Formats: sequence, C-alpha cells, structure tokens
Amino acid sequence: MKRAPETKWRDSPAFGPRFFLSMLFALVAFAIVTYISTGSFATTAIHTVICAVLIQIGYFLALLFLTWRIAKARKAELEGAARGKTGLDSAKPSVPVSMNEPGHSQP
Repeated sequence: MKRAPETKWRDSPAFGPRFFLSMLFALVAFAIVTYISTGSFATTAIHTVICAVLIQIGYFLALLFLTWRIAKARKAELEGAARGKTGLDSAKPSVPVSMNEPGHSQP
C-alpha cells in the first residue's frame, strides 16, 4: 500500500490549535457585539455558547468532508493501480493513430 505524501499538520486546514485560536477570537468578537446590542450578560453568554456549538458542528462536518475526500482519492488511486493504469496512462488512445500519414487512421 502506497503511503500518502508527508505533510506538516500545521499546513493542513484542519490544524487544531489554529482552529481553536481562531474560534476563540471569533467568539470574543461575537460576545462583544452581542453584549453591545443586547446589554445583557445572560443573553450574551447563552448566544455565545450557542455560537460555539454551531462552530464546533461546522468544524466536525468540515473534518468529515476532508476525510471523505482523501479516502475517495485513495480509493480511486488504488483502483487505477489495480487496472494497471495510473495518471495519464488512462488517457492514451486504445487504437494506435499515426498522424504522419494521409487519412491519419489507416489500418
């Protein structure tokens, strides 16, 4: 089985610490705007918790999508290798065609 190319997790869009720091900044900004618009600490806290849960659900769905996409690419690569065709080999014509002769495809 061929291993996936090594990538640094920091370069991945799913890098956890970067996501949590971004989420924290978004929640703080959301809480400030909510408090300014409502003037209530209780409403701000409830809305901020709801926002945090929605962000977590979105992050989970994004990770599921990224995992599905990688699994689909690996499956296609394995199926292509099993058929003996990889990359541009599958795009080659099955009938030899000579472009140097008049009529191009004389048998």
